[in-house]
Amino acid sequence: MTARWAVAPVYAAGFVTAFGAHSIAANLGAYAHAEHASLWALGVLLAVYDGAEVVLKPVFGALCDRVGPRPVLLAGLVGFAGFSAAFVIAANPALVGLARLGQGAAAAAFSPAAGVLVARLAPPARQGRAFGGYGMFKTLGYTAGPLLGGALVTLGGFPLLFATLGVLAVAVAVWAAVAVPTAAPLPRTRHTVADLARRLRGSGFLAPTGCLTAITAAVAVGVGFLPLRGAAAGLNPSQTGIAVSLLAAASALVQPFAGRARDGARLTDIAGMAGGLLLTAAGLAIAALLPGLGGLLLGELLIGVGVGVATPLGFAALVAHTDPARLGQSMGAAEVGRELGDAGGPLLVAALATLTTLTGGLLGLAVLLTAAGAVISRAPAPPTAPRTDADTPPRPTIG
Repeated sequence: MTARWAVAPVYAAGFVTAFGAHSIAANLGAYAHAEHASLWALGVLLAVYDGAEVVLKPVFGALCDRVGPRPVLLAGLVGFAGFSAAFVIAANPALVGLARLGQGAAAAAFSPAAGVLVARLAPPARQGRAFGGYGMFKTLGYTAGPLLGGALVTLGGFPLLFATLGVLAVAVAVWAAVAVPTAAPLPRTRHTVADLARRLRGSGFLAPTGCLTAITAAVAVGVGFLPLRGAAAGLNPSQTGIAVSLLAAASALVQPFAGRARDGARLTDIAGMAGGLLLTAAGLAIAALLPGLGGLLLGELLIGVGVGVATPLGFAALVAHTDPARLGQSMGAAEVGRELGDAGGPLLVAALATLTTLTGGLLGLAVLLTAAGAVISRAPAPPTAPRTDADTPPRPTIG
């Protein structure tokens, strides 16, 4: 069994969670309008998926360390398929919130498990490339979700969309059961709550998690607020849609190259994370200050490139400086940071825009990202976590 075959379904699991989240979220506005739901109800429907992930990802991440990531991945995919199928069988549109909550809980299981498996299947010298590929597939899911989700809803409503998600999750679960090797839990020394707090305060956790949180906040703003900036400048929806697609395409294309540069010692974790944040900040500033399509396209392009550089290096740095036996716990906590960034970025820009203007809100986030990049650039490289003997022999090589 080749390493590419082993890791491919793990990448596909990343696609499932991204595609599932965005394909439904992009169509909830039309659903709320058809069902005469209030804006508050729409907000709840949008939030329940991420809310379940914020609460449960640390739990399932820690479970990965106890039982191994493979069974958590498979159980999460099966659960995702089950909640999707339950919505179709119930044939009750009012249950979409409950189904989405269940999907979010299932994604909270297989998302950190997939991250741990990417790290376990790739040797230390290829962590950047491995996470670059994983990030690319997740970005493809984020991009395809609104497009294909809208087409499926147009053809057959929410039942067809949920049925498609269920079939997709089952297919990936079967593929993973066949192709992903067993990754047994690693021997762990006993840790106290104080040990956990000390580890989560260390630069090996804070720097990559802070980077991933800030980058995710910028993506959420780039997708949600920059089209509004374009509309205010007189651009039509197709033009703003092209700009958002440019962000996603740039991020997807750059991530594997950034990972390879990191593995080839041409780009350090610190330089990549700090540089990615600064590029993203520059993109936000350009989109805020330069009116018209040119400024929006250049801004989204720089944001996409910055995200593509920082994301795989952030994950690779987290893995490099985490005890392999407790990687699930750290990955789950880091994923919570990303979810908070996804929600906090738009909220911050909205608050600043209310006090000033949308330009002020975008520039405020750009300043925050610049400050984060400056702090990370000055951070000393934390010591690499020791690799246990049990963690090394069974690893296939990702070519």
